[in-house]
Amino acid sequence: MRRIRKAGKQESRRDLCVPTSRPIHRFLLSFFSCVPAFLIIFSSVSVSAAPIIIIGSKKFTESYVLAEIAKRAVEDAGVPAEHRQGMGGTIILWEALRTNQIAFYPEYTGTIGEEILKASPSTSTADMRARLEKSGVGMTGELGFNNTYALVMQRTTAERLQIHTISDLRNHPELKFGLTHEFIDRRDGWQPLAERYQLPTQNISGIDHGLGYGALRNGSIDVKDAYSTDAKIGENDLVVLQDDLQFFPQYKAVFLYRLTLPENVIAVLRKLEGTLDEKRMIQLNAEAERTKNYTRAADLYFQNDASPRQPRSGESLTHKLIRWTSRHLELAGISLLLSIIVGIPLGIAASRGGAIGQAILAVTAAVQTIPSLALLALLVPVPFFGISPRTAIAALFLYGLLPIVRNTATGLQDIAQPVRESAIALGLEPSARLWKIYLPIASRTILGGIKTSAVINIGTATLAALIGAGGLGEPILSGLNLNDHATILQGAIPAAVLALLVQWSFDLLDRFLIPKGLRL
Repeated sequence: MRRIRKAGKQESRRDLCVPTSRPIHRFLLSFFSCVPAFLIIFSSVSVSAAPIIIIGSKKFTESYVLAEIAKRAVEDAGVPAEHRQGMGGTIILWEALRTNQIAFYPEYTGTIGEEILKASPSTSTADMRARLEKSGVGMTGELGFNNTYALVMQRTTAERLQIHTISDLRNHPELKFGLTHEFIDRRDGWQPLAERYQLPTQNISGIDHGLGYGALRNGSIDVKDAYSTDAKIGENDLVVLQDDLQFFPQYKAVFLYRLTLPENVIAVLRKLEGTLDEKRMIQLNAEAERTKNYTRAADLYFQNDASPRQPRSGESLTHKLIRWTSRHLELAGISLLLSIIVGIPLGIAASRGGAIGQAILAVTAAVQTIPSLALLALLVPVPFFGISPRTAIAALFLYGLLPIVRNTATGLQDIAQPVRESAIALGLEPSARLWKIYLPIASRTILGGIKTSAVINIGTATLAALIGAGGLGEPILSGLNLNDHATILQGAIPAAVLALLVQWSFDLLDRFLIPKGLRL
């Protein structure tokens, strides 16, 4: 009798034509078995075997060049160094330095006083050093030049409107201002400047520093903020408006560094003091923008030095592409795996409906509405993250959750009621029904969510370069700064190719992970 019942139960299962659970079962088990290994990778990513001096830079040409000069000087002293290019603005770099995520970076005295220390303009250099030391940070002497803020215009426009000083702008409310986002929000930036000079504020738009010069050329804007040592001022024949009310403080270039740095590294930075004047810095900036290569600009600095050295060939494009792509895949791959590990169980819970299910979907949807740049900035101050690949992985993980959670929940909820009733009639336990029947039936929808999440991660991972996490965003940011389309395409094209490869890979996985009955 037992054999008859068993045979009858097996026959009933065949009649249901329910797809086999083995592929999806193996698929999920393989992912969940990788949890410990990938959590170890996630917690230790970016930690190198040997100590390396990490140098940061802001997202404009001069900061890149100064960081490259310091990197070469440190390496010539026998200390390995790494330059994390274009990590963002003042606050991100300062937070990275304060929390020991980077060793040092180039900064300006005016910015230190106004933005970092929130000090009065009369604060002396000695007072700055004393206050910085409370955060474990030291400041070198001046490198030798003042790179103050300025407002610039096309020469033809300025001459036609008879504008020579910043005060003259108040008589021309029709002019369009294109200002960098940091300048708009700075304590020594647009708002206090406009109040001091009583300038019109109705035609203000935020724009990237490098792109702003192109906007000036084509007439999209009439006035932009600039740095007084920008090479593009001379190249584009721009007029620097006189700061007739002397609003802007002195911005003497220095290096901010961790006081815990080895003495020989600090000594290297000290040797750079007083070695650059405005004219020489403009030449280096011009060389960087002419060659689209910050390393070559640093070579020019050393060639002019008292002890000239041979220029370095720099990293080849092939090697750069391999380095960018491998880091990009690392960021996107680990974050996707974490999204799958967490997203599928959350999707299963959300499929059951009720307050918990609605809350899960609401929270994952709310995370998706946070701008990616804002999410990165919010995670930087959080302990354990800071300025590191971990922060980028965490942000990508959060962004990848919604497609997986929603598709898993939808796929399970769309299972027909007769199939559910048949599974119950077979006497299967709830866990068995889930693994042997419901998940295999929903596997196509679940895999579709994973595929969407993977493509999103590949694209969004380019923003990781904003916090020095590397990836294919590095050449994109550098190209934006240099207004060089070829450099932008060095990152954009591989990122697009990666997204297509991921799409095709998941289409291939359909043949192995989706039950044959569902594929038909």
